[in-house]
Amino acid sequence: MNIGIAGAGIGGLAAGAFLARDGHRVSVFDQFDAAGPVGSGLMLQETGLVILDQLGLRDAAEGLGAPITRLWGVSADTGRSVLDVRYAALRPALHGIGIQRTALFTLLEGAASASGARLVPATRITAANPETGTLVDHQGGAQGPFDLVIDALGVRSVLSSAPAKALPYGALWATLPWPEKGPFDAEALEQRYQAARKMAGIMPSGRARAGDADSLTYFWSIRSEAYEAFRTAPLAHWKDAARALWPETAMLVDQIVDHDQLTFARYRHRTHWPAAEGRLIHIGDSWHAASPQLGQGANMALLDAFALARAVRGGGTASETAALYVRQRAAHVRLYQLMTWAFTPVYQSDSKLLPWVRDWLAAPVSKLWPAPPVLAALVGGGLGSPLKKLGLKAGR
Repeated sequence: MNIGIAGAGIGGLAAGAFLARDGHRVSVFDQFDAAGPVGSGLMLQETGLVILDQLGLRDAAEGLGAPITRLWGVSADTGRSVLDVRYAALRPALHGIGIQRTALFTLLEGAASASGARLVPATRITAANPETGTLVDHQGGAQGPFDLVIDALGVRSVLSSAPAKALPYGALWATLPWPEKGPFDAEALEQRYQAARKMAGIMPSGRARAGDADSLTYFWSIRSEAYEAFRTAPLAHWKDAARALWPETAMLVDQIVDHDQLTFARYRHRTHWPAAEGRLIHIGDSWHAASPQLGQGANMALLDAFALARAVRGGGTASETAALYVRQRAAHVRLYQLMTWAFTPVYQSDSKLLPWVRDWLAAPVSKLWPAPPVLAALVGGGLGSPLKKLGLKAGR
């Protein structure tokens, strides 16, 4: 097949690698002169790691990333632990990987190129014709026709007709050196909350290249409408608030001396139905965007990429391929869209009731069986058995 992929992000590159490896002619279009990653450090869960293993990349990803065995959150108001998810509650060897987006991008770009996919830079896709399988670029030129067109343009995809709902809160983030003598757990994603209005977090995120120093991703919750005020106010105002919420992070906050060191990520929620139309198929955030509270975005994109390649191997028509792809992924997508919708306001909202319920009711109950393994399965991406539906198993 002749396949065109719009977008050289995690989902687009993974799909390109799988499909080119299967012998298809694959072109991956990216708007930048040189394709590169956009976004903060991220979590690879077991689901994503199993997909990377299918590309021979798991060992490299784990070598560059940092193992995460626990998600731990504390209320600054009460000092109570209100989030404590341990992967070992489900399976002793289970863990996540905190990794810099640059590192994962480099691995996937290398796999796509080695498989024979053609990366086409400086070509911003602005439209697609699902019936003819053609793409239109920013200069009005037609690309294709293709037997299959894959929309991997992400949450802002111009090929998706479903509007993305902007969530009230986003986050500021920065990549900083890991402090060797700091008080932070090197195998935990740690967070501090003040109700649900303020949140700071630290995630070990490995290194961009072998031999580099270890890093972390620092993030700070902020209302989207407050970002411009943050930009115009003296940076000291934010730094004072950050130190007050989590005094131990002063050693990190002090390294930030310019507003530009903090990148603002807007969170959006969108599910595009149908996931396929004619020869056009949506994957990753162009199909199912959500806030990153459950750390599933990259993993869902990797699952989509493998599922699509598996569907193409069936040798059916474009409509038959699309139908098989959706059958493999729809239930898992619906489940995690629902879970993310439910969990996000508990940790990022203006609600007074939800943080109280979280701290005084949900947190104690979460320590009682069977909650610990269920929460570990939720965070690990395993609820709904997505790997089983793809003919895969967790672990090695």
